[in-house]
This record gives sequence, structure tokens and C-alpha cells, in this order.
Amino acid sequence: MTTATFLIQYLNALQYGLLLFLVASGLTLIFGIMGVINLAHGSFYMTGAYMAYALAPWVEGHLGGGFFVTLAVGVILAVALGYVLEWAFFSYLHEREHLQQVLMTYGLILVFEELRSLIVGDDVHGVKAPEWLAGSIPLGDVMTYPVYRLFMSGVCIVLALAMYWLFRHTRLGMRIRAGSTNREMVQNLGIDVSRLYRVVFAGGVALAVFAGMLAAPVSSVYPGMGNQVLIVCFVVVVIGGIGSIRGALLASLLIGVVDTFGKVLLPQAAGVLVYVLMALILLWKPGGLFKAG
Repeated sequence: MTTATFLIQYLNALQYGLLLFLVASGLTLIFGIMGVINLAHGSFYMTGAYMAYALAPWVEGHLGGGFFVTLAVGVILAVALGYVLEWAFFSYLHEREHLQQVLMTYGLILVFEELRSLIVGDDVHGVKAPEWLAGSIPLGDVMTYPVYRLFMSGVCIVLALAMYWLFRHTRLGMRIRAGSTNREMVQNLGIDVSRLYRVVFAGGVALAVFAGMLAAPVSSVYPGMGNQVLIVCFVVVVIGGIGSIRGALLASLLIGVVDTFGKVLLPQAAGVLVYVLMALILLWKPGGLFKAG
């Protein structure tokens, strides 16, 4: 492996790991803080990708904006969707058994898939990146690397820092951490935990939708694209530690490196390397890399 090839694969691993963190952090919030097993989280990622495809013509025609305005409109719609879903469905699952949570969220997967088929069909679609991000930078004499992938990594890093600041240095973050630890005590202090959980769920949905919109120009848009993302996201949550954002970040980066370099160096075993990594980490630390909070 040449230096240029190694650098490209390293950048691919970083970009994949950071994007995976963006999706998995939303699942970490919902699963780790609210205690709800949300199998529909991958559908939110798919919804974001289809939003990037379907909203772009409407935004350009009615708002006169491009890719970034489409991202902003998509995030606003995602927050509204998450708030309504938590109020209508997930608010009844907090005290239910995990089996009921699985059945409810699996039903939502079927609903989202059917709505996707009715609204946009079953074809594969592409989304164009902004023109000023459509170029490449040279790596060596013959190899180049897309600027848009570097942009994706930069956005994910900024959002990771923003989440750290939110949870560690704001009153909302303090309430969320307290609510995940002792819900009854927080309620006795006069905080509306139900509304707090609604905000958390809306934020988790928005993160998954935003990640789908951000990834659409790279991965294309196709039916069922959220299913495999969901599986890997649960692996991230388990490796990082249920409810831990920094654990989700480290686990996502580890998975990005193992998956990317595994496909290059051990292509025949690449499909299981991530799960081998999970097994080894759980043997070492059964509770994951970090504790919640």
C-alpha cells in the first residue's frame, strides 16, 4: 500500500466514522437516555436522504436556495417530525417492556418504507453536491480525493463539538443528563421530563435526518438504505456504552477504521470484522468503553 493509497483509505475511514457517529449519536440519545429501543432510527436516516433528493427542486423553485437551504429546511421538518412522533407514539413506550418497543418501532419501519414507495417510488436516485464542493484535491501524482467528503468530515466534527458543549455547558444538557440518571428526582424538582424527552427525541431524529441528507450526494438514495445503518448504529451504541456520546464517537471511529481497511486488506472477511471488534471489546469491557453521561 502506497502512502497516497493509505492516506485516501484513512480519510475514507475518518469520513465514514464521523458520519456514522452523527447517526449513532441520535440513537444513543434515544436508547441510552429515554430507554427506548428504536428500530425505526435507520428509517430516519433514509428519510433524510430522500429529503435531500425530493426537497431540492422545491427549495430552488420556491425559496431560491441551493443545497444548504435544503439542509436547513430538512432539519426543521425533521425536528417537527420527531416531536410529533414522540408525542403520538414514543411517549407511551417509556415504561413499556422492550418487546412492545420493538414491535411498535418495527411497525414504523414498515410505515416509512410504504410511504417512501408511494411518494417517491422505488428507483435509485442521485443528489448533486454543490458546485464549489464538487472538485477534488490531488494526493500524489495520479490520485485525488473529493472535496465534498472532506466537507462532510468537517461538518461532523463541528456538530460533535457542538454536542459536547450542549451536554457539558448548558442548562438543557444538565437536565438531559439528570433525567437519564434519575427521572423521578428530576420530576420532583419541577422539570417536565416528558417534554424534555420530547426534545431529546426530536434532536435524535434531526441528527439522523441531517446525516442522511449529508450522505446523499456520496451514497445515492435507494430503498432500504437505512437498514444496514441501523445495525451498525446499534453496534456503535453497544461498543461505546449505552448513553455515552463520547463512547459513540470513539466506537464510530474504530468501526470506520476496521471496516474501511478491512475491505482493502481482508475483503473476504470484511463483513464480520466489525462484529469481531465488538466481541473483543465486550470481552474486555462488558459495559462498553464509557459509562452513560
